[in-house]
Amino acid sequence: EVQLVESGGGLVQAGGPLRLSCAVSGVTIGAYTIAWLRQAPGKEREGVSCIVAMDGSTYSSDSVKGRFTTSIDFAKNTVYLQMNSLKPEDTAVYYCAASLAEGLVWSWPNCRQFDYDYWGRGTQVTVSS
Repeated sequence: EVQLVESGGGLVQAGGPLRLSCAVSGVTIGAYTIAWLRQAPGKEREGVSCIVAMDGSTYSSDSVKGRFTTSIDFAKNTVYLQMNSLKPEDTAVYYCAASLAEGLVWSWPNCRQFDYDYWGRGTQVTVSS
């Protein structure tokens, strides 16, 4: 059974950092594309970033470029989202999601709204002003 478990959320002041983790079990993430998505209250879910584990390509939304970084620890089968210079508008529930990468051409337009096969339950990030 494939499971994704997010952790690392919490309350942080504006301008501060936070690192989210997405621990993957049941598969080896080397063959997967893993995405971070978020949903704020009253808003639609939006893509934040994604990483294609096969070649290490990363993509992110314009709203987080230069502030958020996505990385992989293959030994731990874990994907990280390092978030710096957080803003109140980053407040949301953050989810990680995954699908096999093989056979698809990945770029931000499809990465950010792909119908991923596996999802975590999410972790709350709250940024105070």
